[in-house]
Amino acid sequence: MARKLVVAIDGPAGAGKSTVAQLAAKELGYTYIDTGAMYRAVAWKAIKAGRPVTDEQILAAVSDIAVRLHYDGKVTQVFVDDEEVTGEIRTPEVSAVVSQVARLGPVREKMVEQQRHMAEAGGVLMDGRDIATHVLPSADVKIFLTASLEERAKRRWKEMREKGYDMTLEELEADIMRRDKADSEREISPLVQAADAELLDTTGMDIAAVVRAIVERCGR
Repeated sequence: MARKLVVAIDGPAGAGKSTVAQLAAKELGYTYIDTGAMYRAVAWKAIKAGRPVTDEQILAAVSDIAVRLHYDGKVTQVFVDDEEVTGEIRTPEVSAVVSQVARLGPVREKMVEQQRHMAEAGGVLMDGRDIATHVLPSADVKIFLTASLEERAKRRWKEMREKGYDMTLEELEADIMRRDKADSEREISPLVQAADAELLDTTGMDIAAVVRAIVERCGR
């Protein structure tokens, strides 16, 4: 029986990490861990305390948060303090503050501790912004997944339209640019391609082709 690997996938906002990582994990028979959802869960809890969201609200939210991920065979369900928030954490309101949440040291410490614990047994595919560089630097397979800004904005626009949100392509491009800047310039664990990670540019590729490319890299 082949050893179960630890697979780390990083990449910017809108690169399609969650979609393809989930499908690749299913094909490999691995557990999929969506670290972005964990930071979104903290953002969602902070927003509940009232707008505008302050660092103090975020730190209060993370101090006693319990985030749980459960894959039901179709999607990864997200629970915050035993309340299912799978849909609620994907709103534009949460997207607008998630970079602010992720740059705070105490938030990252708590989430990283949970993420490393989840990966201990192997057979895990984890995606996020700093998995290969910080969370799981000893991962067996490291992939940096990206696409052009235009392609990422189009994918996110389609996703938002399907969910009933009325946002323009221009608004989404500006939002992704802002998140790219915030994620790559933050002091703690910025978004960068790990030196030993393989670049996978998915511009022009369909979902099936990207999943195939990830699975192939895990089989080498």
